[in-house]
Amino acid sequence: MAKSTLDAPPGSVASTEAPAIDAQELTKTYRGGTRALDGLTFRVAPGTVFALLGPNGAGKSTAVKILTTLSRPDSGEAQVAGTDVLRCPDRVRRLIGVVSQKSTVDPEATGRENLRLQGQLYQMSGADLAARVSALIERFNLGQVADKIVKTYSGGTERKLNVAVGLVHRPQVLFLDEPTTGLDPEARAEMWREITRLAADEGVTVLLTTHYMEEADRLSNQVAIMDKGRVVVQGTAEQLKSELHGDAVVVQLADQVAPEQVLAAIDQLTAVLHEPSIDRRLLRARVDSGASALPAVLAALDSAGLNVSSASVLRPSLDDVYLRYTGRTFASNEEDPQ
Repeated sequence: MAKSTLDAPPGSVASTEAPAIDAQELTKTYRGGTRALDGLTFRVAPGTVFALLGPNGAGKSTAVKILTTLSRPDSGEAQVAGTDVLRCPDRVRRLIGVVSQKSTVDPEATGRENLRLQGQLYQMSGADLAARVSALIERFNLGQVADKIVKTYSGGTERKLNVAVGLVHRPQVLFLDEPTTGLDPEARAEMWREITRLAADEGVTVLLTTHYMEEADRLSNQVAIMDKGRVVVQGTAEQLKSELHGDAVVVQLADQVAPEQVLAAIDQLTAVLHEPSIDRRLLRARVDSGASALPAVLAALDSAGLNVSSASVLRPSLDDVYLRYTGRTFASNEEDPQ
């Protein structure tokens, strides 16, 4: 069973307030037998940024499609903004904004025209629509490009316009599916600032899917780590990392050798090393004190004739959390999501 820290403090939904998103036991199997969701369950508190973190193939996009009424689960239930996504899909669509991985704006229209069109689709018009468009252009710093056609925009600017379009009708819940994929560091940092402000200043609930560890760590009030279509652990980033006591020792071997050979080399260090794992040429283990444990690890590997190319001591990260609950590193699962 997936671990949940829902009764933990800020950002959790352990209160009398109804969740903005409530997904219960969602399953989805695609033609050909690929099981995208396998009992997916989580809740999102109103006015927070909630990150669904997982590698490609974990089921994040499938979850978003179901919650935004673009797909139906094989079983399970879900509510968004207090509305059942299966029974009242039309109402859900009026309460949410969606920014998908791929741009959905018209590249032959201007930014302002794209914003106006979105508002008109939601029956907005007149002074209300004009004021909303102007406010979003200012908020996302689009003034210099608002009246230029979108195909002349940079990737980061077009991504900002996509988010602005998703907000025109003032949704209660905004779904951002991999919002910063392909952006350069500066554009990504700017997008992070906007996402943070949405929840803090406007009270919008943001569900963010991402495969960037730092993004989930920096932005979210709550993180749910997905693996093979289910949530394996949920809580605040700090809570999840604090459960991993001590440091992480990470050693990159110069050559790829059998995992059994590496484990045999460090077998006498069981009092020092905890939860050692081998992934190709990478040895990782938990230690109480990295400063004292690392020399012993290097000496043991050297005695076994195993050459080391690099070694480091790190504080716990979400990657360590992922490793603990799935038995694999995040990077290795990105390379082979199935």
